[in-house]
Amino acid sequence: MAIKANELRRGQALIWEGQLQVCLGTEHVKPGKGPAYIQAKMKNVATGTIKVNRLNSSDKIENVNIDRRSMQFLYDSSGQGKGPWVFMDNESYDQIELGEDVVEQTQSQWLKDGLEVLVMIYDGNALGIELPASVELEVTDTTDQPKAATATNQLKEATVETGARVRVPPFIEIGQVVKINTESGEYLGKA
Repeated sequence: MAIKANELRRGQALIWEGQLQVCLGTEHVKPGKGPAYIQAKMKNVATGTIKVNRLNSSDKIENVNIDRRSMQFLYDSSGQGKGPWVFMDNESYDQIELGEDVVEQTQSQWLKDGLEVLVMIYDGNALGIELPASVELEVTDTTDQPKAATATNQLKEATVETGARVRVPPFIEIGQVVKINTESGEYLGKA
């Protein structure tokens, strides 16, 4: 089924230049001169290369239907945050291991035991994962609140239970659970 380029969304699978691709993100650009266009960041499933392609909004793209299965993250089999990561299918209880070629480093930093994710599968092969919009993680390390920081909205560094480093408000302390946006990594609030 063909779709217009401006209907392309993150996580969609498509056929581009004769190859299966997964869209990692899009940006609508309106230059000072000339027509508007869409810049789509695409990952080639066969080679793993990532390329930014420029598309006219009227371009037709061959959309591919992929299976999105709800799976639960179990553990990192390396124990060091480097994968492969083990997921369990919520319906069949089958376990699969996904490596760095499927789970991006920007995604693996938010994986916590028991987290529900969507795994994109095409022809029996995992293409990638979709995280929930936000995750709740416990702060394991941060500095104390500076005495004069009460009137300003300065952020401080904190480490959460998955090992990821985030910027949080000064009043957040060790042991508190915070809500983090998985797309941008920014603090959303206390959980």
